[in-house]
Amino acid sequence: MNPLLSRLQPYPFERLRALMQDIVPNPALRPVSLGIGEPKHATPQFLKDRLSATLAGLAAYPATAGLPEMRAACAAWVQRRYGVSVNPATEVLPVNGSREALFALAQTVIDPTRDADRGGPVVVCPNPFYQIYEGAAYLGGATPVFANSDPARNFAADWNQIDEATWARTQLLYVCSPGNPAGAVVPLDEWARLFELSDRHGFVIASDECYSEIWFRDEPPLGALQAAQQLGRDFTRLVVLTSLSKRSNVPGLRSGFVAGDAQILKNFLLYRTYHGSAMATPVQHASIAAWNDEAHVVENRALYRTKFAQVTPVLAEVMDVALPDAAFYLWARVPDDVCGGSDTTFARELLRQYNVAVLPGSYLAREAHGVNPGAGRIRMALVAEVDECLEAAQRIAAFIRAQREPA
Repeated sequence: MNPLLSRLQPYPFERLRALMQDIVPNPALRPVSLGIGEPKHATPQFLKDRLSATLAGLAAYPATAGLPEMRAACAAWVQRRYGVSVNPATEVLPVNGSREALFALAQTVIDPTRDADRGGPVVVCPNPFYQIYEGAAYLGGATPVFANSDPARNFAADWNQIDEATWARTQLLYVCSPGNPAGAVVPLDEWARLFELSDRHGFVIASDECYSEIWFRDEPPLGALQAAQQLGRDFTRLVVLTSLSKRSNVPGLRSGFVAGDAQILKNFLLYRTYHGSAMATPVQHASIAAWNDEAHVVENRALYRTKFAQVTPVLAEVMDVALPDAAFYLWARVPDDVCGGSDTTFARELLRQYNVAVLPGSYLAREAHGVNPGAGRIRMALVAEVDECLEAAQRIAAFIRAQREPA
């Protein structure tokens, strides 16, 4: 067996199931789950219609590079959304959701034999982070190194925690903007610094932008390709990954695309050809329809804005939580006087007493630089309908107030 598999840690939801295995939730209350970030809004009917109308495409093997029409639709969306022109033939590649592409990209770009005399290659990740980054690093023969989030800077990653010797060994940097779990968006000046580091040390930047279409501020989140253009750069060593899962409420469709550096995408296509990663033709046709339509995205974003506007104030009365820049999570601090400030105890007791599931923040992070930056926090995925999320918020507030009452 591949010995690198032993380095993989249980996924957060496996740990959550283990944490809750002896808990009997309050049977008097219907269960409400805010634990998993799986969109629950309705899939647009026109996407389902398009998928079913093109099932004849299952009779042929799809090309790994995707249909020209698929690549053109992705490129056209990048132009409309970011004002950035990408070549659909060389700078766009369909992928089966951003998750598998985030993993496969590391296997493409990491050279495990390089820097052996200095401790081996490094992959830098934000912390907390999407666990695929860590697993991709390990199985690519690299070591993940973490930049902790800074609460004083809207939970942006503190890249200053990575020293020059580590940057010199870095082959891949994962950036998540808008971020999971705090929803922070990387600003232009930070992109400028990351690009300068990439130029100096030669590492690839993979920008995970799967939450880009759910935002709460006046302006949509800045994208990495957009930042590069504004800074007068080309896409050298830059790859952006995005998905329809959150944008169009089709996580089961497994559809997204990568865009950016043409040479990296050429090698990525070669890897994917052997990996067997071609997207089914009916899925491509449904995806084309999705990328070409913005009306359903505007409606979806409005649902989230309504939901967050109602839920956030209820929780802000009893705990440290604020409206994020983007994405569909609330990243809340467990009060010190509730469950001893423990995120795991809070999650257990909340499920036991109020039948609401949340994810302990410590499960989304690793101890780095002496701390686990997710400890003492919980992530709440506001993916259910408005009424259900509001009910969950009211139960959480009641739970916290009950914990604070004198015995």
